[in-house]
Amino acid sequence: MTSAQSTPVSTAPGDIFATTHWTVVLAAGQRHTPQADDALEELCKTYWFPLYAYVRRRGHNKADAEDLVQAFFTRLLAKNYLANLDSERGKFRAFLLASLKHFLANEWDKTQAQKRGGGAAQLSLDWQTADKKFQVAATHEPSPDQAFDREWALALLAKVIERLQAECAADGKAKLFEQLKMFLMAGSSETAQSEIAQTLGLEEGAVRVAIHRLRKRYRVLLREEIAQTLIDAAQVDAEMSALFGAFGN
Repeated sequence: MTSAQSTPVSTAPGDIFATTHWTVVLAAGQRHTPQADDALEELCKTYWFPLYAYVRRRGHNKADAEDLVQAFFTRLLAKNYLANLDSERGKFRAFLLASLKHFLANEWDKTQAQKRGGGAAQLSLDWQTADKKFQVAATHEPSPDQAFDREWALALLAKVIERLQAECAADGKAKLFEQLKMFLMAGSSETAQSEIAQTLGLEEGAVRVAIHRLRKRYRVLLREEIAQTLIDAAQVDAEMSALFGAFGN
């Protein structure tokens, strides 16, 4: 893959890849810009937990994992984060994991005397729930890389649900979303539709139409969210397949 400096970023109307977070970061190349730094920080806030799960799976305890991940992000956001990672730039998922592995192999010894970044700016992360989430996920006992991919997929889905919920609330359909969100999950029962129709005071046909529209919008948002972590539109289907394949590991 070509370097970030020479990678063109389309600006065609309607092209969602023109303003996705990862393309914004790559378009800046190795320079820090407010837009690129904000985009990278937002991506990190969304996908930090998979890194925590990876570090825990590498055998680190809760406290050390928190220190490692926070120190990693401190360095990532402050340093030349694109240097020497040409082959990983296409996917933010691959870039982030490769960066973490490099950090764990070469940089952690330098942070031992600087707990949690040594006073440097840190991301605001929800450490209180991190260990509980990890303990639940740990029942499957995946490898570190499998744990990373699985938690990445879950973080992605959570982000999509959050966006869909916000859209429904903005349209005055918050109650409808709460009743129908179960139908976004694989294996959800269709028999509950009649009960939900009664609860909402709607015809079953209207509920079926609402479910269809919700699922359709969900798929659109899912592809958009995946696109925010990629540079190449052609990779969306492959990335989606890889991420959901993680649940079979």
